[in-house]
Amino acid sequence: MTENEISYKVIGAAIELHKIYGPGMLESAWENALAYDLTELGLAVKQQVGLSFLHKEMKMDIGYRIDLLVEDKVIIEVKNVEVVADVHKAQLLTYLKLSGKKLGLLINFNAMVLKDGILRYVNNL
Repeated sequence: MTENEISYKVIGAAIELHKIYGPGMLESAWENALAYDLTELGLAVKQQVGLSFLHKEMKMDIGYRIDLLVEDKVIIEVKNVEVVADVHKAQLLTYLKLSGKKLGLLINFNAMVLKDGILRYVNNL
């Protein structure tokens, strides 16, 4: 399955989930519910995946955590914030760069209409 096919399924599942609950739940609730729904769709999902930072020859485990990694290809960063700040976008871009993954979705569930809360980022490696 390609990154685009995976992201299509992720976005569909997130929108369906948001239709049920609307904005306002905790990020951890959204993350766990979305992980469950994606697994039910037959996708391989890992939660809170540790991400090392390699500086020169030194590998540093300093606390980077990918919210959801789907099919070992697409990074999902779950947010529940009033406004997506530049630092949130930078966080996802950093995760893409450090992991070598090509595609990431930043999903802010605190949107009245979820499609307005979904940002797609591509790592041009």
